[in-house]
Amino acid sequence: MANSYDVRTARPDDYDTIIALVDHWWGRPISGALQRVFLDHFYPTSLIAERPDPEHEHGRQLAGFLVGFPSPADDSTAYIHFVGVAPESRGDGLGRGLYEQFFEAMRATGRSEVHAVTSPVNLASIAFHRSMGFGVSRPIADYDGPGADRVVFTRSL
Repeated sequence: MANSYDVRTARPDDYDTIIALVDHWWGRPISGALQRVFLDHFYPTSLIAERPDPEHEHGRQLAGFLVGFPSPADDSTAYIHFVGVAPESRGDGLGRGLYEQFFEAMRATGRSEVHAVTSPVNLASIAFHRSMGFGVSRPIADYDGPGADRVVFTRSL
């Protein structure tokens, strides 16, 4: 990961910053997939990457984030729910670095596998996860309800 980023544990108040940016970062409405409850309850295992920005109110600007948590139902599994990298920070290893830091934290809790999901049309996400060593399922019809097909990613730690 590029040295110009500071990565820290998320805080519940990071939600407001993230949700104000994600639709712009994706170029389409996506904010409905990330509810406040995820940062209210899973912030200790979620990550925030910031870069220096003297023009920003706090001298730092959000460059990326990862919302993930150990599964409460399966003590061998962790789940990555939502990851975002600012368009100007893509391609420099920030996303990969956030994943690696999350993997290390989950190994430390005894987790041996990480899961994630995406829509079958999200080809960039599918390619990224494959490059990170995830297995990729065939599209699963109605995974998230009628008409909401998903691809499931699985990676051993």
